Amino acid sequence: MSGEERIWVLADPRAGTAAQALGIAERLDRPFRTIHLEWGLLARLPLPWPGLAGLTRTSREGLWRAALEGPWSRVPPGTIPRIVPEWPSLVIGAGRRSAPVSRWLRRKGARTVHCMRPGAGAGDFDLLVIGRHDRAAPAPNILTVLGATHRISPAVLEAARVSRPDLAALPRPRVAVLLGGAVRGEGMDPAEATAIIDRVLPGAGSVLATTSRRTGVAAGRAVAARLSGVPGLLHRWGGEGPNPYAAFLALADAVVVTGDSVSMLSEALTTAAPVFIAGTPPDAPRHRALRDSLIAAGQAVPLESFPESPPRAPLDESGRVAAIVRDRFLGG
Repeated sequence: MSGEERIWVLADPRAGTAAQALGIAERLDRPFRTIHLEWGLLARLPLPWPGLAGLTRTSREGLWRAALEGPWSRVPPGTIPRIVPEWPSLVIGAGRRSAPVSRWLRRKGARTVHCMRPGAGAGDFDLLVIGRHDRAAPAPNILTVLGATHRISPAVLEAARVSRPDLAALPRPRVAVLLGGAVRGEGMDPAEATAIIDRVLPGAGSVLATTSRRTGVAAGRAVAARLSGVPGLLHRWGGEGPNPYAAFLALADAVVVTGDSVSMLSEALTTAAPVFIAGTPPDAPRHRALRDSLIAAGQAVPLESFPESPPRAPLDESGRVAAIVRDRFLGG
């Protein structure tokens, strides 16, 4: 591609899904445009054809507006320009619902990079980035990653590290505890949440804990009570002030993550700290497979081993994928 390359990221409303596409785009060292998608009722269906049927009317109009913006420098002097859409030359998306949109844009001339299984039309993508735990059949356009791509990069970690000297001053070892919640259902069992904290405390100088949207109010309260008087910081989902999540990862000597969160497990692997998978193994087959794949690769161990863990190297799958995308589609 030339200097006229136009890169679009199709951002799903779900933050974890959007982060997989954004995490690649942010590592390309190229300007890109984020197209925020909104889903209508048809998006619930496994649409088998390329198209925009799953989008709301507002989202479809936004897609066309994005294509119609831009310079018309190629119009000959003295003529009236004929306004035609300038579709992207590269599209990066994630999730089943955005797959028909990517396929539609490919028919407009775009190259397509897609994260996660797309459902129908897998052959319509130039590159499919799929987690090893999804056990996709080998194909020329499939690139497997350990976990998932995301937005936590070495640069993000370094910036977060220097931004929080207060956390850096906490007693070591600093243990980050990242709590998710039920893959299906509501909230984490408060007893399970406090059991994780109890397992960590004997080996921690301080605890950097965060809950997530799926953790629930009851488990958050139980963790807050258990950590009362313990050096560290608890950030509860939806709380006020800046989110210290990246700083927790950057400054942790060990990271404990519940096995229900693909995003948090994958982000934790970017650090050099040992990663411990906590909680009852989830019933969801994909999450169980992810847990097993990380342990088999030597990138994580069960919490029962805490604080002992073999050394591991940081894993930067987002950077690896971005390098491949630059080489294949952006001329290096």
